[in-house]
Amino acid sequence: MPMPLRLYNSLTRRVEAFAPLDPSCPTMYLCGPTVYNYVHIGNARGPVVFDVLAALLRRRFGGLRYARNITDVDDKINAAAAAQGMPIAAITDRFAAAYLEDMAALGIVPQDIQPSATTHVPQMVAMIERLIEGGHAYAAEGHVLFAVASFPAYGQLSRRDPEEMLAGARIEVAPYKRDAGDFVLWKPSTPDLPGWDSPWGRGRPGWHIECSAMAAAHLGETIDIHAGGIDLQFPHHENEIAQSQCAHGGKVFARYWLHNGMLNFGGAKMSKSLGNIEKVHDLVRRHPPEALRYALLSAHYRQPLDWSDALIEQSVRTLDRLYGTLRDLDGTPATPAIPAPVEDALEDDLNTPLALSEIARIAGEARKAADAGERSRLKGELLGAGLALGLLQQAPVAWFNRGGAGDDDGRIQALVEERGAAKKARDFARADAIRDELAREGILLEDTAQGVRWSRSRN
Repeated sequence: MPMPLRLYNSLTRRVEAFAPLDPSCPTMYLCGPTVYNYVHIGNARGPVVFDVLAALLRRRFGGLRYARNITDVDDKINAAAAAQGMPIAAITDRFAAAYLEDMAALGIVPQDIQPSATTHVPQMVAMIERLIEGGHAYAAEGHVLFAVASFPAYGQLSRRDPEEMLAGARIEVAPYKRDAGDFVLWKPSTPDLPGWDSPWGRGRPGWHIECSAMAAAHLGETIDIHAGGIDLQFPHHENEIAQSQCAHGGKVFARYWLHNGMLNFGGAKMSKSLGNIEKVHDLVRRHPPEALRYALLSAHYRQPLDWSDALIEQSVRTLDRLYGTLRDLDGTPATPAIPAPVEDALEDDLNTPLALSEIARIAGEARKAADAGERSRLKGELLGAGLALGLLQQAPVAWFNRGGAGDDDGRIQALVEERGAAKKARDFARADAIRDELAREGILLEDTAQGVRWSRSRN
């Protein structure tokens, strides 16, 4: 009997065996982007990590209903449209398309459901009406607010007491609030802003109600997994729990809460407010996207990850070596098969660093294998292990030719770097083979104090 899948549940603060409500089809919801600009690489960590989890859930249970939303109504969007003198729809359409393009570049499989907030306003209005009827929300001056005092369990996810939550959050002070911590479910819209008719006048939804309504509409009133960045735990996820459970008669909203850690850049948390961001849209054009994915998986998802050019370059060199191994095995027949140690690592709370170390071990064995049957088995394991992480799925020639068919420099530089890595690992046979291969192409290598330089022979 297989070992149970184990996941760290932020709600209980412990690793738990995961068992979905429907044994054949778990449900998972991931908070998506607010589309007013390009997302930064920190925003991509959750989608990449939970893409690995989604594939694992499908293998384990046979199915999955996975939703990630698009927030296309928000005050930040309105501000961006006003600043650029563009229609709001032009902003949201542009950056929603860019987001999907950038996520695809990182190898993320599209979710089963990708709901947008603007197409679910009727569901949001209906949920707000239920909250008012149940005494959990109230209308005031065109706004509707959730009454935090009506939900005694408020704070259960973040484990903060109400005083601490008020002190740590940017609470909007408004005369129409009964309590300072009450949060907006609906707000009025001026004629120049997006708005929908409602029992409380023309207006638009608050951010928190959007995810609750979309999750319920597509995954049901109780979902198995809710995922997102740790920065969303409070107040966004805390508010989702409160409004969802109160709207659904006390039913549990999400049974497992999974939160990924933040990216640090230059010694501080990466964020737009600090201005220390690296946009995915730029990075996938400057670096091989697969190397960015590898880098995002290189630390355990719950831990902070220090992002740097050095991390990207290290990921490129590692993939050079792995694809070099696959190139050496070209012509060896193989059937991809995920090795048990890799699957075990992922089933232990998504231990991607351990899974990546297993990939390196398999590649090392493959480089030393002489027996044809052993080479075939190890190639199949290498491809299968890569498949589990969304890596090593392109042909080696495509990886090494990433500079383009008419530009061979990237491929040659990759071979030079792979040779250097082989020498460092004392794999002198591989280093000599690369040197000979380059020599046949008329590429001359020169060792300098700054590293190896290469040039083309003039003959």
